[in-house]
Amino acid sequence: MAGGLNNGSVFSFRRKKSDTVHEGPPQDEPGGDEAVAEVEFQDGGYAVDLVLCIDVTASMTSIIETVKRGALSFHERLARAMTLKEKPVGGLRIRVVAFRDFQADRTDPVRVGGFWRLPAEVGEFRRFVSGLRAAGGGDEPESGLEALALAIDSDWDRDAERRRHVIALFTDASAHPLGVGRQSPQYPAGMPADLDALWDRWGRGRAADAVMDAGAKRLLVFAPDRDPWTAIGGSWNNTLHSPSKAGTGLDDIEMDEVIGIIAGSV
Repeated sequence: MAGGLNNGSVFSFRRKKSDTVHEGPPQDEPGGDEAVAEVEFQDGGYAVDLVLCIDVTASMTSIIETVKRGALSFHERLARAMTLKEKPVGGLRIRVVAFRDFQADRTDPVRVGGFWRLPAEVGEFRRFVSGLRAAGGGDEPESGLEALALAIDSDWDRDAERRRHVIALFTDASAHPLGVGRQSPQYPAGMPADLDALWDRWGRGRAADAVMDAGAKRLLVFAPDRDPWTAIGGSWNNTLHSPSKAGTGLDDIEMDEVIGIIAGSV
């Protein structure tokens, strides 16, 4: 399998010394962003499109703050990590899908921003994530499958010769079946009818509805060992599932770990 990903792999990440990509203070501490040395992208390197699907319900403060603290230096740290793995970055665009629960939340059940081209538009990226707040959601499950569908339907760069299209989804909850909360005026148009239809969009077998580039696509799921995430991790190709503890806001995840996993998947 391209990029070393197995069909439906389930994995746990453990940081190694060689995966550390920052210099100076830890990057998830105040002041860490300024300690990262300038890293230049390389002509002919991988064009990386990255979509971050982030659960922003009330329990998710920890991972939201982690993303906020790492926003300014994200591109430099990813470029450094990929260079260490001899996979130079030629360009990076990033998009964010912040989701809650279409059934429970009348205000901002989803917010979508980007693609931003980094580092040129890092200010816009940082302003967007700085505005994210952990709130709402009611009881689990949440609308994670709608967020994943929005990510799959992104306007991916299909022109670069060496390209990677990466979705990283973060949640500490299970997900509603697709269509729950459809009565919300903010429910997105064109959503797949069910999980099988969403799998077809990802590229199940030779599905005619596939929208992802088979050689470029990668899905990284940081979520509890519950369905639908367990099923997706066990059956979708080019997918890695990192099981997390439900209800904890992914408080054990650090940005360097996320970047190391992304770099390793490309």
